[in-house]
Amino acid sequence: MVQERAPIRESREPDGPGTRASEIRRHELAAFLRHRREHITPEQVGLPRGRRRRTPGLRREEVAQLSAVGVTWYTWLEQARNIQVSVQVLDALARTLLLDASERAHLFNLAGAVDPAPGTNCAAVTDAQRILLEQLEPLPACISNSRYDILAYNRTYGLLLCDLDAVAPADRNCMVLCYTNPDWQSAIVRLEETMRLMAAKFRANMAEHLGEPAWKMLLKRLMTESAEFREAWERHEVVGARSKRKQFRNSHVGLLTLDHTDLWLGPHNGPRMVTYAPADEESRRGLEKLRAIALEKESVAAWPG
Repeated sequence: MVQERAPIRESREPDGPGTRASEIRRHELAAFLRHRREHITPEQVGLPRGRRRRTPGLRREEVAQLSAVGVTWYTWLEQARNIQVSVQVLDALARTLLLDASERAHLFNLAGAVDPAPGTNCAAVTDAQRILLEQLEPLPACISNSRYDILAYNRTYGLLLCDLDAVAPADRNCMVLCYTNPDWQSAIVRLEETMRLMAAKFRANMAEHLGEPAWKMLLKRLMTESAEFREAWERHEVVGARSKRKQFRNSHVGLLTLDHTDLWLGPHNGPRMVTYAPADEESRRGLEKLRAIALEKESVAAWPG
């Protein structure tokens, strides 16, 4: 159970522009919590309604009880008092108030905290973006975040470097695949150069996320599972995102020469759509053949029995 055991203390902030911004965020957080609390029925969280209930939605003491925090502490939070709140309690409040991914991210942003749950800060992939991925075929394309998690991909991309459908969702990360997946590695023509470049990009991106648990977990995994990554990481090289021509040795259609482009979907170094356009006629035909193979694979998988 999550509990705030420390005595409730209000923090004192120095006067200045930052103080005003912090006060605004506290009031926004208080209003957000009240709104969500008032729009959740007792039945939704397994509580009896009772006959004398006048409060719309849940009572403050009910939210506090379900989140395992003190009633006074939670009341102060809804009153926009200047108190410290842990990420564990924010997580409990998010679950109690039945927040979806966007609402959860909003809660942590208002509280000025980093969500400890891996992946929760990844941008959601919209239906329109998924349609766009399909329309780009036979061009391989995927949507990735700055941590190199593959959030969505089209059929052609799914067979470009390996059978991505066969990879566990938790392992669909370009850093993990580049350093630990034999099929992915064998498809990269200049693997050593690519590994070094990927580590340098990852280091540059991580500078903005040094305290975030999901990034630290990924770094720890790479350091543990790959000697090649440890060697590249110790070089302390840094490089920014850039488009370039790449070659892949595809197991189905042979050599493909493709021009890589990042189409940014938000702030720089945030979510992006990664696309690969054929650099020559042979590669164009290869991508068309690869798409046909992907469609056949999908058809076979969908066949009853």
